[in-house]
Amino acid sequence: MNELNRIHLNGLRALEAVGRLGALGPAADELGVSPGAVSQQIGKAEEQLGRPVFRREGRKLVLTDFGNALMPALGEGFRQLSRGVALAREHADHVLTISVAPVLASKWLVPRLADFSRQNPDIRIRLDATITLVDLDHSDVDLGLRVGPGNWPGVDAELLLPQEVFPVCAPAIAETLRQPADILKVPAIVDVYSVLSWDPWLKTKGLPAGSMKTGHSFTDASLCLDAAIAGQGAFLAWQTLAEYALSKGTLSTPFRERMPTGLGYYLVTARYVREPDKVAKFRQWIRKEMALTARSFDDFRLLAA
Repeated sequence: MNELNRIHLNGLRALEAVGRLGALGPAADELGVSPGAVSQQIGKAEEQLGRPVFRREGRKLVLTDFGNALMPALGEGFRQLSRGVALAREHADHVLTISVAPVLASKWLVPRLADFSRQNPDIRIRLDATITLVDLDHSDVDLGLRVGPGNWPGVDAELLLPQEVFPVCAPAIAETLRQPADILKVPAIVDVYSVLSWDPWLKTKGLPAGSMKTGHSFTDASLCLDAAIAGQGAFLAWQTLAEYALSKGTLSTPFRERMPTGLGYYLVTARYVREPDKVAKFRQWIRKEMALTARSFDDFRLLAA
């Protein structure tokens, strides 16, 4: 590789194009520059190589013996580079990189990805599970799925579903909750890092703030949900976290009311980048999946009525 430091790549491209096409004009058209620029690049490349590649015969360029020996190596080298670039392009076209919070990924997105793959077998998903807001303009991430107010700077954010919270607990506990005040007898499972509080939901039921007794606490919402499934108390959950457990009957929602948080689930994309086909396909698919989740919660509401 040290030998390549002696010469600029554009000079090698000019040498290869003229040697293959036989003239400055066609080479200039292929490279997207003027014939004069190609001539200058050839002169600099020959100077850097220390040997002439072409012999000037009037307005014609004829390969020297060294040029004839050099051309096959240059041709094969650029063919290899072209294949490498094609692989990168194939990766860009067929690998969709999604930045998504770990809880949203594990409890809602991952179980549904088989359906997306059935509909789009040519697209492979790469999940970047993180709570960090990724810079979409300066990374290989194609899109983000985020929960928040939707006003992040420098990106386009499409609201997929407004977030709502509601109590969930094991079915055996739910059977004991005949009226809202009964939930005060059940320990509240605490998500240490959550900004969500029971108090707004209690207020809608006419119950005093701070009246829930505290149970076990966890630093991960998935663990909180597991604790609720295990019968350790009641948890204030949200749609994408609890939908699967509710659909399987391992959790129950004892009351039909849901409390809006003012936040939402958003599909986030770069603002000034043309949307590739793979992102458009994912956008269309996730809109339908979020709509199905919303409809399933209407069914849960009826069951809890």
